[in-house]
Amino acid sequence: MKLQNRFSGFLVLLMALVVAAPTVARSEKLLMTGAGSTFINPLFSKWFSEYNKLNPTIEINYQSIGSGGGIKQLQKRTIDFAASDVEMTEKEILDAGRPVLHFPVALGAVVLSYNLPAVKTPLKLDGAVISGLIQGTIKKWNDDALKALNPGVALPDQAVVFVYRSDSSGTTGVFTEFLGKADPSFAQKVGVGKAIKWPTGLGGKGNEGVTANIKNTVGSIGYVELTYALNEKLPTALIKNPSGQFIAANLGSVTEAAAQALKVIPDDFKVSLTNAQGAKAYPISSFTYLLAFEKTAAPAGPEIVKLMTWALDKGQSYTTNLGYAPLPKQLVAKIRAKLPSVAP
Repeated sequence: MKLQNRFSGFLVLLMALVVAAPTVARSEKLLMTGAGSTFINPLFSKWFSEYNKLNPTIEINYQSIGSGGGIKQLQKRTIDFAASDVEMTEKEILDAGRPVLHFPVALGAVVLSYNLPAVKTPLKLDGAVISGLIQGTIKKWNDDALKALNPGVALPDQAVVFVYRSDSSGTTGVFTEFLGKADPSFAQKVGVGKAIKWPTGLGGKGNEGVTANIKNTVGSIGYVELTYALNEKLPTALIKNPSGQFIAANLGSVTEAAAQALKVIPDDFKVSLTNAQGAKAYPISSFTYLLAFEKTAAPAGPEIVKLMTWALDKGQSYTTNLGYAPLPKQLVAKIRAKLPSVAP
């Protein structure tokens, strides 16, 4: 009887240990949360998956809700970090109540993608024509203004449908910033910023929504991050830069835009890459920034520093396969030097 009681007691103890073990493992896990840019989401998805494999106790939950949404959540302190394709305004930082640090994580391009099955030659577009397509002054694809930029291309007698972001978006901020520089009348008539009241067109939420609308609507044209166009095999236009050259978005042309900007980049890394000088520079290029409060409390602050250190090293090797360009080495060195400011 005593032996049976001892054995029963041993079983109870063993079961208690088995039940307790997962609880201990779970308690050691750290969940970090971020939100914002859909522009960078394909790269972040890859990064955070790979980082978790190396650091199983760190799980990163990123919500791809648009730069504007990410900034609002950071201001409310409901997330550990945000991501945006344009820098925060002074008012946005003031509303956050604390200094917000901006760290470039990768380089990307906003492209004009379109659905014209009969057109096999990449379209050429400039700021004035893009502005006309958006404002409705150019209503059909065989308009004389488009013909002048694309001699010899059989453009269809098809109505133009402009597809835009319906949410507050860094992609919109980059795109409208370019148009405001390339066609000054656009800034006056339509505006520049993350959220725009568009005069014409069809809205889509996120880069995902815009891409889907373009793919499903013959005669449409819209602006998306390059990766989304590549994934859906959508054609992209050549865009006229300040040097008068029609440039395709690719690794070389985006890197050239960054190289021009690095000549004047400030210590806070807030710099525009749109309409950069340089004959080979793609004019709608952009950094994506990871946004974090200065002296973020532990454990999130030190972990953001570790994550960014990895992203600046191994993480950059994942950029090119996903349609982004890696950060220039001289910029990486400057970012590394400022990273400790995130931790307490």
